[in-house]
Amino acid sequence: MGVLEPVAQIVLWMAIILVTAKLGAEIALRAGQPPVLGELIVGIILGNLGLLGFHALDAVKTDAVINALAQIGVLILVFTIGLRSTIAQMMKVGTSSLLAAVLGLAVPFALGWGVSAWLLPDAGPYVHLYLGAAMTATGVAVIGRALHDIGLTHMPEAHVIMGAAVIDDIMGFIILATLSGVISTVGRGAFSLFSVGIVMAKAFAFLGGALILGRYLLGRLLRLASKMKGSGILLVAGIAFCFIMSFLASLAGLEPVIGAFAAGLSLEKPHYRSFLQKGELPLEEAIEPIAATLVPVFFVLMGMRTDLKALADPGILGFAALLTAVAVAGKLASGLGVLGKGVDRLAVGIGLVPRGAVGLIFAGVGLTLSVEGRPIVTPSTFSALVIMVILTTLVALPLMKRRMDLLQRRRETLHSRPGEGAPMDMG
Repeated sequence: MGVLEPVAQIVLWMAIILVTAKLGAEIALRAGQPPVLGELIVGIILGNLGLLGFHALDAVKTDAVINALAQIGVLILVFTIGLRSTIAQMMKVGTSSLLAAVLGLAVPFALGWGVSAWLLPDAGPYVHLYLGAAMTATGVAVIGRALHDIGLTHMPEAHVIMGAAVIDDIMGFIILATLSGVISTVGRGAFSLFSVGIVMAKAFAFLGGALILGRYLLGRLLRLASKMKGSGILLVAGIAFCFIMSFLASLAGLEPVIGAFAAGLSLEKPHYRSFLQKGELPLEEAIEPIAATLVPVFFVLMGMRTDLKALADPGILGFAALLTAVAVAGKLASGLGVLGKGVDRLAVGIGLVPRGAVGLIFAGVGLTLSVEGRPIVTPSTFSALVIMVILTTLVALPLMKRRMDLLQRRRETLHSRPGEGAPMDMG
């Protein structure tokens, strides 16, 4: 077989990635797991076929075109996360969700920093900061899908979990923006709280500017665009806004994913009501076919970059196990933020454990950052982070289902007994 032309090589690789991703997602769904885990595990298998002597796919891991498509896929993913999260939601979630979210950020961050400082003492403060930040991620899409699938979204624990997860997402991306900005612009010896404050202020200003733009300008532009007679205008406008905001975030020294998230967060349904009145699908539904095509490329590529040989090293395997342990413990602590009676603290803590796609986004961004030529996330550390994401999701979702089912049965039993009051907090 002769050497393939570059375009022919890329389309063949894309076909392999997309088909295997969908097969992996299907297997994961049939096993009661989120599709992202199937896509990730398929990627790990494809990326480590070299261990069996098959090296035909090795070049995919570093191919510039595949990497660009994966990065566009992650922008689309983060954009859809933003579309499903609103500032109004965050303001309505209540004190318990807010406190759970704060604990779910602070405790994992401190534990992640501690593990990094203990096991990687020579890595420097930026690595410790980044690994601490990676522990704060919450897989809101995975959690929401799981609660919907088990039919328990009406439970008070589900309301607290989803409220806290939305806040974690918003604050997590601000943390990511801050750290990536500091790491990109400040040398190792120049680390200071002032530099962190400057970049954090920039991140908040960017997010606030996006919300103002969405509220006062974008709505008017979309109303004008709705007068056009062509099809797909809303979808094109939404994606273009996502890409423009990603570009502006990059110009501001922030990660492009921050711009994509800000774009989704600022694009609320009232802004494009005129399109909905014409019978067009809401943006988060219209973008699904594009997301279904490009987002799996990101997850498969992340899996392919996971080096199983690194995990043969007892030190790296122990590092992955310890990261997983503190990732679980840190989110379980979030249940302590639940106030009052009637809401199970343990269920809330378990529900916030899965890292899902957001955890992989944090890990993927870390691969692109370096200080004085030294990568923030080495291949071994990246592999440990991917294993942490897989394990937290695999372990937590069944435990959450079991705990919520148990609570549901107890409450049904109590309500069926005459004279029994509301169930007490069992946390």
